[in-house]
Amino acid sequence: MKKLVLVLILIFSQLSFAQTAKEIIDKNIELSGGLTNWKLLNSVLLQGKVILGIKDEYPIKIYQQRPNLTKTLITIGNKETPIEGYDGNKGYAMNYAANKLQEYKDYVAENFDNDFIDWESKGFEAKYLGKEKIGNIYCHKVELTKNVNKNIYYFDAKTYMLLREVKKDETLNYSEYKKVGNLTMPFRIESLSPKKDGDYVMLINKIDINKVFPANTFKF
Repeated sequence: MKKLVLVLILIFSQLSFAQTAKEIIDKNIELSGGLTNWKLLNSVLLQGKVILGIKDEYPIKIYQQRPNLTKTLITIGNKETPIEGYDGNKGYAMNYAANKLQEYKDYVAENFDNDFIDWESKGFEAKYLGKEKIGNIYCHKVELTKNVNKNIYYFDAKTYMLLREVKKDETLNYSEYKKVGNLTMPFRIESLSPKKDGDYVMLINKIDINKVFPANTFKF
């Protein structure tokens, strides 16, 4: 009898954790604009500056459009230069050794939406890992798993905004949230990697949403 009770407790505990993870994700989506408004988002233009190392700063523009089109440009010496993108068929990135754009046949295009929009229909499993502090802020820690891919998300326990995303080879910190139309978006993004060779801080000063981009925007 005791063994049966223990098994039931473990089952209900796991169900509770799964439900809690779903509730946290749903709360984030609701408070950052709502699922309908996120699905009505078709394009984004981010403008600001990216800081590499200690002193290197460059103006940056990032174009994104459904379903997975993207293009990143930085300005060096008054010249706007594309450094990465995906045009729907081809992925490309700057080969700094050769100082030129190069097509990559194994380029993996990222989805326009983040993983936790419709995470269930995408085949992810969500698990609540409890609370953890980032600085002085208590966060809900949620793990999304699909096959061998595993990401961990930290949501502010009070506001439910996403503060940190931990991927296999990169950690992203999000802050300085502001309203953009009906949505709430971060205006500061910090990327950290184990090797430290790709670390950057992006400070965004303007976000335009649902702009109609020229047909050749994502070509290179």
